[in-house]
Amino acid sequence: MKTHRELQQLGLDNFTMSRFTGTSAYYRISRRHLLTDGTNHLAEKAACFWMMDAIASHLCEIGTEDWFVVVQVSVTEGRAVMIYEDGNDKEHARQEIPYTDFPLDSITLYACWDQENWVIMLPSEY
Repeated sequence: MKTHRELQQLGLDNFTMSRFTGTSAYYRISRRHLLTDGTNHLAEKAACFWMMDAIASHLCEIGTEDWFVVVQVSVTEGRAVMIYEDGNDKEHARQEIPYTDFPLDSITLYACWDQENWVIMLPSEY
């Protein structure tokens, strides 16, 4: 994992990430999936567009019956686990990533269905 200083230089420290509130633009990553300013920043600075693609593919499988999904990503020793749940501890899916250089120990993201698209966002943008 990166040190606090390294995360700060990348713009991935808690202070910088918490400054994303709302969004001024949406970034389309597929026909039905959008990133906010914060998740686009995360994808660019942490080089983790793979994570956004994984989330998008699971959201397609989960469907829109639950319009809100919490994605918890935990990284240990270069391996990641992504858990998709409804926000009330009901797990929809789980994915193990055998190798990652994702620089954070963990991150939580939200995805909301807006009747046309899934919007993937940071919790501070909800």
